[in-house]
Amino acid sequence: MQTSESINQRSGSKSGKFGVVVIGRNEGQRLITCLRSMSTAAMVVYVDSNSTDGSVQAAQELGADVVELDLSIPFTAARARNAGFSRLLTIGPDLSYIQFVDGDCELAAGWPNAATAFLDRQTDVAAVCGRLRERYPDQSVYNWLCDIEWDRPTGEVRAFAGNVMVRAQVLKAVGGYREDVIAAEEDELCVRLRQANWRIWRLADEMALHDAAMLHFGQWWKRARRAGYAFAQGSHLHGSLPERHFVREARRAMVWGLLLPLICFLAMIAFPRFGWIAWLVYPMQFARLSINNPGSLADRVRLAFFQILARFPEGLGLAGFWRNRLLHRRPELIEHKQITRSRNA
Repeated sequence: MQTSESINQRSGSKSGKFGVVVIGRNEGQRLITCLRSMSTAAMVVYVDSNSTDGSVQAAQELGADVVELDLSIPFTAARARNAGFSRLLTIGPDLSYIQFVDGDCELAAGWPNAATAFLDRQTDVAAVCGRLRERYPDQSVYNWLCDIEWDRPTGEVRAFAGNVMVRAQVLKAVGGYREDVIAAEEDELCVRLRQANWRIWRLADEMALHDAAMLHFGQWWKRARRAGYAFAQGSHLHGSLPERHFVREARRAMVWGLLLPLICFLAMIAFPRFGWIAWLVYPMQFARLSINNPGSLADRVRLAFFQILARFPEGLGLAGFWRNRLLHRRPELIEHKQITRSRNA
């Protein structure tokens, strides 16, 4: 752990306005790149979740204060962010803003100034995010899908993702991230921020580069299944009016990923000669999405294919949440990221 003397030296040489919480596990070189992009922060806390690739040592060498999570308690990204936030409040109680960063991201050089200046002006805004881009969108179709996902409208928004700058005292007042939410914990936090009459904003400024390193179909499938679990949990927690949080997404996964396949199978059993016609609902939906999606024809078709396909793992994630609820099982993290090799390997 970094000593209090070195923390004070770091804080004294930087702007005292914001600190950074980085979370990660086995991010390898991505973590080093991430930490090196924090040069204007007053202090940086890195929260490690049992890395085996030298991440803790690398973070310490780069001057970060390191928190190692006790994994005898089930891990969630929300728990890691809360641990980092708590540590920052301890070593920098006067910090105005907290920048949360995932360990596979690199902050854009101009982002901290743009974010802090905006929050200084807009005193009714609790959190601000910017344009997140995938570092290698052409490396795989799955990275390309992530880059499309990151490209969201600017202005006042309902939610942010993992990389965001938040007012420290506001985050403390709403109780931080909810630690039993295993996915889309940021969306759940945003519900509570809006309920407390705070606004959320997305700027057009470049915020960070993200390195998903999603190269295999299995990774994409698990990520989509995790999204389905998040839809189910989110709608369960905040699905009532006026929020209707994730209700539409959960229903979509239920219909296209669970109910329609069941109906189609039953149709084939009941009507062996003609039951297969029921499956035509999927090509029809594919054609509709291909027409309505933005971009070139090739991009529209490719995106539509994965939009349809994603409903099946999302449906499985939805079913997994309700199975855990009915059987009183503790949810387990659905991990899709690959383990990186040690720096010394």
